[in-house]
Amino acid sequence: MSATTIKNFIVPRKSTSRKGENGIVLIVGGSYIYHGAPVLSSLAALRSGTDLVYTCVPKINVASTRSISPNLIVIPLVDQKLTLGAVKKLVGALPNNLHSATIGMGLAIQEKNSLLYLVKSLLDRDVRLSLDASALIPEVLPILANKNVVVTPHAGEFKRLFGEILSDSTSERINLVEQNALKYGITILLKGHTDIISDGTVTYLCEKNTPAMTVGGTGDVLSGLVAGLLSGNRNCLESAASASFICSVAGKNIQEKLGLHMTAMDLIDEIPYAMKPFDKII
Repeated sequence: MSATTIKNFIVPRKSTSRKGENGIVLIVGGSYIYHGAPVLSSLAALRSGTDLVYTCVPKINVASTRSISPNLIVIPLVDQKLTLGAVKKLVGALPNNLHSATIGMGLAIQEKNSLLYLVKSLLDRDVRLSLDASALIPEVLPILANKNVVVTPHAGEFKRLFGEILSDSTSERINLVEQNALKYGITILLKGHTDIISDGTVTYLCEKNTPAMTVGGTGDVLSGLVAGLLSGNRNCLESAASASFICSVAGKNIQEKLGLHMTAMDLIDEIPYAMKPFDKII
């Protein structure tokens, strides 16, 4: 995967565009312990160029989330964990013009049915989805078939979601990613030292070689990037591949500057510089 390929995947911006026309994103995540995960995703989505980000976190995290950035529109989740009652209230409070969403980063799920209800409700509204972390459960797969959905597992989450154990062999990983993407009608972005992105028909590889990116939160940044890019480009494979590439470039740039001492916030700050070569105004 090269910059030339990615350039074709980034949607140009109209010079006459107005707020909201360049993407409206929902982020759902967080828990008592993992309060930072949805914030990292939200900031990454904003840095991708999307116009508005709604960040839904448990009510115990609302004050801290609002204090981190005034750029986020924070929606309280009425319970500390994802429950069916909380999801139904959330769905009723969401704007009707959402383009994309990402769910799962640091999210504590009390009832699996609450996650299934949220996913189905968003897909029924034609919202493009990225699922990560605790949202990656096998029960969700039947709902996702042939919809605009990206899943972003690491090896452990891949095993939980698909029941497949991954080896260290890149070729074997590619085969399993392609098989499951085709079987379930989704786009898979398997995270690793080489990201594998496939819809079962077309596959892209993104070799990172950035050991500094093992720091916590980089996966949350990637999820936010996927959602941000999905808000402008309905093609899940193209958006996922673009997010992987941009995150990789940003990581390499930060590793060159800071060595093995980056944080996820450093990665977010580098996103505009990684994306600037792809900016297009028409």
